[in-house]
Amino acid sequence: MNQHIHCSVNNCHYWAQGNKCEANEIMITSDSSANQYPDRLDATQTTQFPPTPVQSCMESCCKTFVPANSRQINADGIRRQQ
Repeated sequence: MNQHIHCSVNNCHYWAQGNKCEANEIMITSDSSANQYPDRLDATQTTQFPPTPVQSCMESCCKTFVPANSRQINADGIRRQQ
C-alpha cells in the first residue's frame, strides 16, 4: 500500500516540501490521551494506548510531532523516510 500523509506543520522534523509527512509511522490519538503520555511513547508503542474516541477532529492530535532541529528526533523510535 502506498499511503500519503499530509501535514502543514512545517516546523516538525518529519515535514517535507508540499506539506507531506515523512515519518515512517505516525500516532494519532485524542488530545487528552496525548497529554497523559511522554513524548517517547509514540507509534512504535501503539499497543500500549487504549482506544481514544473523539467527537471531532478538533479533539485529536498527531503524537508523532517532533520540533525540527531538536535533540528529540530519536526519542520515539520513529524514523524519517528517505
